[in-house]
Amino acid sequence: MLKNIYVTPLNLLKSATSLQQQVRTTFVLKRKYDPPLHKTNEKPRRMRAKYFIYELVEDTLVKKRPNMEAVLKTFVEGVGDKGDVVSMKPHFVYNKLLLPGLADYNTPENVAKYAKTEAEKSAVKHSSAYAQRTVNMLESIVLAVVMNKDEPWVLEPWHIKASLRKAGFHCREECITLPKERIEGPDLKKENKDFYCTVTINKLEQARLKCRLHHWSTDPSERLPYVLEHWKQNSEPLLEVGLPQKPGKEKK
Repeated sequence: MLKNIYVTPLNLLKSATSLQQQVRTTFVLKRKYDPPLHKTNEKPRRMRAKYFIYELVEDTLVKKRPNMEAVLKTFVEGVGDKGDVVSMKPHFVYNKLLLPGLADYNTPENVAKYAKTEAEKSAVKHSSAYAQRTVNMLESIVLAVVMNKDEPWVLEPWHIKASLRKAGFHCREECITLPKERIEGPDLKKENKDFYCTVTINKLEQARLKCRLHHWSTDPSERLPYVLEHWKQNSEPLLEVGLPQKPGKEKK
């Protein structure tokens, strides 16, 4: 009987502790009305209800935590390169840098440990922390290149520059490399067909930009029907030369 009596409370305690969660909530308050002082060796007066009215000074639960510093072990897209000391939000540093093993705590020992060597400094792989992100963005879109349907034209880099500006990208003409084969028009056989051009970023990274040709006329009666979300539709290549090859397959 005694054994059964003592076993039951232990089981209840175990189940209760598994439900406990630590909550850090601290509120800094101040009285709205200062209570009156009492004389020495005199019984304090009973405080009225208004002296128990408090005003909130600070809520530590919603207080912004300071940034946390970390030393990068390798290149991290959008953050920095190896050996850089970055200061970011603690949540991002813990979950995106420290836990995956991409960074370590900022200490003099870690700064010296992960500093770049002379060989690594000479072999530059990334021009900036955001260059690769720009490459990924350019290679993920289908750029609409709108050309005149009534007047003759030859595709030039400034056409791609204007199309990129309409899509939200600012680029210089000297950074754009067109295909070797000449593209000219107007030619409705080339309508809604794709070709690739190369965009060089910071004279180092290169993005392979997929472009789609469209014809447009100033005369509303001569305009082609509008294609909604053209990038979702299948299309044919405009040029057979320079098509990207799938990995593992060689062109015969």
